Amino acid sequence: MDFNLPQDPCPEKCYNRSVRRNFRDETASAQRLHFLASGVILIFLIIVGRLFQLQILGHETYRALAASEHEVVKNLPPERGEIYLKDRVSGKLFPVATNRDTYTVFIDATKIQEADKLSQELAQILNIKKEEILNKIKPNDPYEPIVRGVSEAQAEKILQKKFVGIGFEREPRRFYPEGAALSQITGFLGDDERGRTGKYGLEGYFEKELRGRGGYLYGEKDALGRLISAQRVRTELPEDGATILLTIDRTIQFFVCEKLKEYVKKFDAQGGVVVISNPESGAILAMCSVPNFDANDYNKVKDFSVFNNQAIFESYEPGSIFKPFTMAAGLDSGAVEPATTYEDKGVVKIGAHEITNSDLKTHGTQTMTQVLEKSLNTGVVFVVRKVGREIFKRYVDNFGFGEPTGIELTSESSGDTSNLGRRGEIYSVTASFGQGISVTPIQLVSAFGAIANGGKLMKPYIIEEIRSASGLEARIEPKLTRQVISPHAANVLASMLTAVVENGHGKRAGVPGYFVAGKTGTAQIPHPSGGYYKDETIGSFVGFAPTTNPRFVMMAKLTRPQGVKWAESTAAPLFGEIAKFLLNYLEVPPERK
Repeated sequence: MDFNLPQDPCPEKCYNRSVRRNFRDETASAQRLHFLASGVILIFLIIVGRLFQLQILGHETYRALAASEHEVVKNLPPERGEIYLKDRVSGKLFPVATNRDTYTVFIDATKIQEADKLSQELAQILNIKKEEILNKIKPNDPYEPIVRGVSEAQAEKILQKKFVGIGFEREPRRFYPEGAALSQITGFLGDDERGRTGKYGLEGYFEKELRGRGGYLYGEKDALGRLISAQRVRTELPEDGATILLTIDRTIQFFVCEKLKEYVKKFDAQGGVVVISNPESGAILAMCSVPNFDANDYNKVKDFSVFNNQAIFESYEPGSIFKPFTMAAGLDSGAVEPATTYEDKGVVKIGAHEITNSDLKTHGTQTMTQVLEKSLNTGVVFVVRKVGREIFKRYVDNFGFGEPTGIELTSESSGDTSNLGRRGEIYSVTASFGQGISVTPIQLVSAFGAIANGGKLMKPYIIEEIRSASGLEARIEPKLTRQVISPHAANVLASMLTAVVENGHGKRAGVPGYFVAGKTGTAQIPHPSGGYYKDETIGSFVGFAPTTNPRFVMMAKLTRPQGVKWAESTAAPLFGEIAKFLLNYLEVPPERK
């Protein structure tokens, strides 16, 4: 018998379907495992990354945080070095930049009970309004400063009152006993992003030496904050700043500054400068500028230009006081002698330009001595043509013009003599009588000092001694820069400049009983749009005395004096009054009756 068994309606199809289902299940499981493994790896990487951040990148930060729990570090600030000058007669030292303890008075409002009464009494001691104190009493405020820079005497009065809720913080402060008399020399101590640092003058120039070096105290503390053991305390003591002694003579400085202020006021001038040095050494005896400022109140200054020392910062066209340097080139090079003559026709033509004398006159036959006595522009044009442009430029450079002198003060200007390097005769011609170039007062004093010192140009300096906190002393010695002209040429020129004071425009700079050498200069002021201002001038006088054995060289300058045009009526008499005082103060015996 045949049996016909029923056949599977989809044996092959269903099998394939089952295989596909199993494959999908296996794939899903694999994906889940892969996802799980990826998640584990990601978490692992995050943990590793965090450990790297904490242990490597943040090691120092967290070490410091941990250390702060059991370590103590205290900075030990140094005492800033002081600046002194000396009295010539007594040898006594006087501070011009020193340190004083002042105090910040603050309120702890959490302890204040009778605010109105306290404010009234406190205001009287601090010389402020009661409302200024009341406005600072804020509820639950444990610290609110009232006044900074309170003196020790005021702080003592407050302590005697035994006010509740009033406290003090010691605040060292820089103090300048001489006020404005030396402010542009000392500079001041000011605040910036670096903290308290020296600004301008000596404070800026010697910031590193005056600041000193800070120290520290390091130790470990227990849970109560006490140092664990004295043996484990490390201390590096601070090194205080150096003490600086100036070459400035206090008596001379005071007299000069007062006399300069008197003349600036007398002629309603925009400003003035006087610089005095010892020509033999280059040491600065006095340096004063008007306007100036009180270094104790530098933050009250509105015109920041007064921070710059005019004696070294401000360059100007010198005018006729430059003529002696042109004559020095002529004498030293052998191009002219005092008795050499030329024919003054009142005008010299240089291409399209005409050079005239300042008095607009014709003087006929004139000697080189008369050129200086009468300050003839045409005469120095004659000299510079005899000397030649290249040689003239070399002498100007050798006298130190066109470069800083190197004096120990910030912001020294080099002036500008670059016109002497340009092609064209007109540049050397105008420079011969002090136009088209600019110089600084310190350069003029230094260069005139060379004439007074037998042709030797000395480096000007204002620091006599630097004493470190360890007791080491560095004494500044005079430094010869170069021999500019021969001793013979210097002596001859000194005699010619004496004739200027005896017979020429410098008569009012003379001192009875002495021979004084010098030269006036009435300089025009360049106009920003070209040319020169018509009625505005700068009057200067530079000279030395006595002629044969100079004890000082001085430059006096008045900017934009009103009502008087010529330097012989402004700067020359200012020089004369100071010179008379100096010769008496330095005990120089008269040379003649």
